Amino acid sequence: MATVTIPGKVSPPRGRLGVLMPGLGAVATTFYAGLEAMKRGLGQPLGSLTQMGELELEPGSPRPIKKVLPLASVEDLEVGGWDVFPDDGYQAALRAGVLEKSLIEQLKPQLQSLEPMPGVFDPAYVKNLEATHIKEGRHKRHLAEQLQADIRGFVKARRVDRAVMVWSASTEVYQELGPAHQSLRAFEAALDKSDPSIAPSMIYAYAALREGLPFMNGAPNLTVDTPALQELARERQLPIAGKDFKSGQTMVKTVLAPMLKARLLGLDGWYSTNILGNRDGEVLDDPGSFRSKEVSKLSVLENILEPERYPELYGHFTHKVSINYYPPRGDNKEAWDNIDLTGWLGYPMQLKVNFLCRDSILAAPLVLDLALFADLAHRAGLHGTQSWLSFYFKSPMPVPGRRVEHDLFAQLELLRAQLREIAQAPGVRAPDLKLVRASSSLG
Repeated sequence: MATVTIPGKVSPPRGRLGVLMPGLGAVATTFYAGLEAMKRGLGQPLGSLTQMGELELEPGSPRPIKKVLPLASVEDLEVGGWDVFPDDGYQAALRAGVLEKSLIEQLKPQLQSLEPMPGVFDPAYVKNLEATHIKEGRHKRHLAEQLQADIRGFVKARRVDRAVMVWSASTEVYQELGPAHQSLRAFEAALDKSDPSIAPSMIYAYAALREGLPFMNGAPNLTVDTPALQELARERQLPIAGKDFKSGQTMVKTVLAPMLKARLLGLDGWYSTNILGNRDGEVLDDPGSFRSKEVSKLSVLENILEPERYPELYGHFTHKVSINYYPPRGDNKEAWDNIDLTGWLGYPMQLKVNFLCRDSILAAPLVLDLALFADLAHRAGLHGTQSWLSFYFKSPMPVPGRRVEHDLFAQLELLRAQLREIAQAPGVRAPDLKLVRASSSLG
């Protein structure tokens, strides 16, 4: 059973909200271009719950989420970030090839203003990139201090009142918890010693939390899924969530697997493969980085199907995942799934899924929602791991004593339950609505 958190008084979203992003590549430039396009009436925010979703506070009376919750306005967002390449947003968007060139040209001045700060980079963690725009430091603590200075400089220059950080950079090599990750004290000592187990994403997260920014992890990196940084989040009373944007093939799995379970159909095997040609595909061509993604993708089926509960149906299925770098596809990923299932009397059947999707088009609205919901959670006094945001992640971070939920629709109900609690908290005004208090738990 998953529970929602009862917030305290919710502060209003006064002033500007900064959205700082490590990695100003395909996802970040698509997100930023989308914001600017929306402001000019050049596109709609399809895929964004904060902009297009509804919430029922009274049965049978759904209202737009952005009308019943004190979310920051898209007009008040200021975007910035870091990259290990010097291209501005215009150059990066052209290189990524996600958006039509005609749209990019209409937004050229705005995209050119998105200039990356030098990034923190370690070739041991991302082996297929040759970074050229990076910070130098005496040790990893010095790198974190430089990032903290960047955050303060951004806040001052852009005159923002508060900020959040959303990781949109590359997948790092697979990593497991080590001694340096077990406590904040051990982590900070490891920073001073430039311990190799401190990944770049952890340095960004540490800097963000030290500067009072919620941190959302859009990649399968270990990052804030560590006792050390969770301790820092609790200490600074900041929300954290992750990991790995649930944008394409895994999103489909979290819909189809509950169908099999609901109908008590057996599963013999699920084979998934992808081809993509963007920078993410290039990075994932390295076995170490692919292993991080593989673990994230493989975590879904067993959680949903519960083979320990249904051993005769799901006790022995085979689950395979592969990703192939194929440059001609660019950001237009193709995902194939072959599902071998069994029905009445054990008769075999197959289900085939061919998803021709656009990675960054699917991820961009997730960035927007996570930025706005992270800011909302912070203003509502929610801190630590935010399991109600699992809807957005392939591999949701666990909360002690709670079961991680992967079923997309169960995740959506958990998210809605938490939003109802926030909508009814002190400081939230909805004078035209009769508010009905939501249940504090979901079955």
